[in-house]
Amino acid sequence: MGRMVMVDEKFCFEEETQLTVHKTSVFYRGDGFVVYNPKGELMLRFDSYYGPHGHPLPKDELVLMDATGNCLLTLIRKKPSLHQRWEGLLGEKTKNESPIFCVHRSSIIGRSNVVVDVYGDPSQEYHIDGSYPHRCCTIYNTSLESSSKEPMAEIKRKVDPSTHVMLGKDVFLLCLRPGFDSAFAMALVLILDQMFDDADVDDDDTKEDPTHVNLV
Repeated sequence: MGRMVMVDEKFCFEEETQLTVHKTSVFYRGDGFVVYNPKGELMLRFDSYYGPHGHPLPKDELVLMDATGNCLLTLIRKKPSLHQRWEGLLGEKTKNESPIFCVHRSSIIGRSNVVVDVYGDPSQEYHIDGSYPHRCCTIYNTSLESSSKEPMAEIKRKVDPSTHVMLGKDVFLLCLRPGFDSAFAMALVLILDQMFDDADVDDDDTKEDPTHVNLV
């Protein structure tokens, strides 16, 4: 599989990489996410109340930013939508900006939980299987011709290396295959967080989801 650049080449790693994701309201106003690279450097962030330049955002509009606050992707919830459809736009929302991908719950029984369609390339599609509230799911690149699935990214719980204790769901790993755009992957995390409610999941539940798949 070659490089999959949706946002920028600089967000694609040459080797398999684990990013640390914090769901937090400590660092920025409102509920948000901060993402750190393996060196512990701030890489991506999201603030649910304020976007670039401190402007308040509508409830159904999310903006993924880089470490300096530049808008990378704008995610918009489409209404009405039976399957919770979201669209992703490159950069800030403008009047004539066209979406580059859409995310929606599957309407087909037995299919993946969530489907990601890439506009402009009908053959390119991603499926997301597993349980986001348990922080245990996998993003697959699918082949419509051969019905094959290749894992490209994985969300999983983080374990403290010194104590071997599993951390809470507000700190987890986003594991990426080489060449997979980390900004695009994090945008999918933001949408999953909107689609699925953590409230019904016990934070002390350490059971692995049966659909858990390692990238290795």
